[in-house]
Amino acid sequence: MDSEQISRKQTIAMAIIFLGGMLLVAFQFVSTAYNSIETIPYSQFEQLLAQDKLAEVSVGTDTIQGKLKDPLPSGKSAFVTARVDLALAEKLAAKGVSVTGIPSGGGLQSLLSWIFPVIVFFLIWFWLGRGVAGGQGFGGLMAIGKSRAKVYVEKDIKVTFADVAGVDEAKFELQEVVSFLKDPKSYGRLGAHVPKGILLVGPPGTGKTLLARAVAGEAAVPFFSISGSEFVEMFVGVGAARVRDLFEQARKAAPCIIFVDELDALGRSRGPLSVGGYDEKEQTLNQLLSELDGFDPSAGVILLAATNRPEILDPALLRAGRFDRQVLVDRPDKNGRVAILKVHVSKIHTGEDVDLEKVAALTTGFTGADLANLINEAAIAATRRNGEEVSFADFVTAIERIVAGIEKKSRVLGKNERRRVAYHEMGHALVAASLPGVDPVQKVSIIPRGIGALGYTIQRPTEDRFLLTIEELKNRIAVLMGGRASERLIFDGAISTGAADDLQRATEVAIEMVTKYGMDETVGQRTYAPKPQAFMAATQDTIVAAAEATGREIDVAVRNLVEEGDRRARDILQRKRADLDAGVEMLIANETVTAEQFAPLLGKNIETADRTSPRSARAMSVSATSTS
Repeated sequence: MDSEQISRKQTIAMAIIFLGGMLLVAFQFVSTAYNSIETIPYSQFEQLLAQDKLAEVSVGTDTIQGKLKDPLPSGKSAFVTARVDLALAEKLAAKGVSVTGIPSGGGLQSLLSWIFPVIVFFLIWFWLGRGVAGGQGFGGLMAIGKSRAKVYVEKDIKVTFADVAGVDEAKFELQEVVSFLKDPKSYGRLGAHVPKGILLVGPPGTGKTLLARAVAGEAAVPFFSISGSEFVEMFVGVGAARVRDLFEQARKAAPCIIFVDELDALGRSRGPLSVGGYDEKEQTLNQLLSELDGFDPSAGVILLAATNRPEILDPALLRAGRFDRQVLVDRPDKNGRVAILKVHVSKIHTGEDVDLEKVAALTTGFTGADLANLINEAAIAATRRNGEEVSFADFVTAIERIVAGIEKKSRVLGKNERRRVAYHEMGHALVAASLPGVDPVQKVSIIPRGIGALGYTIQRPTEDRFLLTIEELKNRIAVLMGGRASERLIFDGAISTGAADDLQRATEVAIEMVTKYGMDETVGQRTYAPKPQAFMAATQDTIVAAAEATGREIDVAVRNLVEEGDRRARDILQRKRADLDAGVEMLIANETVTAEQFAPLLGKNIETADRTSPRSARAMSVSATSTS
């Protein structure tokens, strides 16, 4: 049990003892005051008065209390009754009885009038004090600068490098850290020392935190884990105090690992206008820089940090002597995805038809977290159909759900809308099957999915790609425009809102070709787009640094690329009109058509070229008919 839990229990015990004592005093007072008093009716009081048996009387606003000369049959000589006669004072005076007034409510009301406010004030002070102190009881205000790092010891860390797959290069780099922590003398026999800080950079979900925990698990050392945002508070200086406290704890527990997740929350680059609310962050960052300069690498304290936004980190953090080494944890390639799938598949029951090589081929661009989610979704799909094991079809269903969204079979389309959606999607599919360098079509469906998709066409990559040619990008635009081209061809030029998403994506590709890759001869080979973030996907900025005349040329070039793709798609569909009509009839009848069911989707390229597939952000390229 740690000191925080002990302090909290002591505080609760003190509160219970105090409140119990106050209630006990109140109970004793009430018992003493009222056990010897008997309540009598007012008529009996008047009778006792007429018989001259009253010794003394205290008259209140609502009650009358007094003592008798002789005890009542019950043995009590004190009485109380409710006052109902306003002329009572005159009668008492006529009999020579002394009369005194008492406050309304008697002793009980007097007692509660000062005990109850004390209790309320104590409770308010107690809970507000706990809130200000950060939930640490009476001692919280003294510990406001203490580190909130969660300390993991060997019994808590079960993760090793065997549980981390798909990032072999990163594991090799971190293996040196494990060797140093296990045997620092042997590791430094030639004068080398381990880097002070190691920064893990990569997209979200690639396993940066898992790698850090695996290092601690392999080395069997304490693991101090804290998020960068936990250092920053509303009080200036608190973050710096927490940094000092964290490194002090780490030195006492050495050899150990300090892991700071989301370092960009703490180490954002300082600018000339960073004043006011930035004072706390700047002081915290300065303290971290001082600690990195001050601690001895041979002491056995290793600082690991993770971020997916290295471009915004302060340059002082990344210089040699602080974070000496940056380790890239990128999205896995096909072999890496197979290795990750093997790790997660061991936790479920799979069928004999499950081929992890095929699943890995379908999941280009997936991170480790995406693959873990895929395995879970596949298991859920198998459970939903009451299957005994997870089949390959369940994996395909899970991939489609992640990429395209959940099926909405309850959304019923009219006959005309259904026919238009079928021509739209089959237009995408036939154009994709007719062009080189385009991902092959896997499935065409007119079942609504997701938020606004009335139908979708899924293309399956065949390999990982890292470069795209200008022809491949133009073909991609043509495929995106295939749905609109099909509508124009079949419905005599009457277009619909179903191509909204296609137009958006085609325009984005064209803008990048012109402003980012310099692929238009008129605009020239220079970049007009802002520098993109390294790992975080950002929407293409249409406002470019260019003169007014150049901006006009960019607009014209983008429009020409999109219109060229539309013309190419219409030419293909006109030549394949019979296949288009046949595919639509099959699609309307079955709602879903695969390439194996409809031969023209297998692809007979109009140009002779090897089929390749550009790398997509997700497993499959999805062209969807969107709602308005």
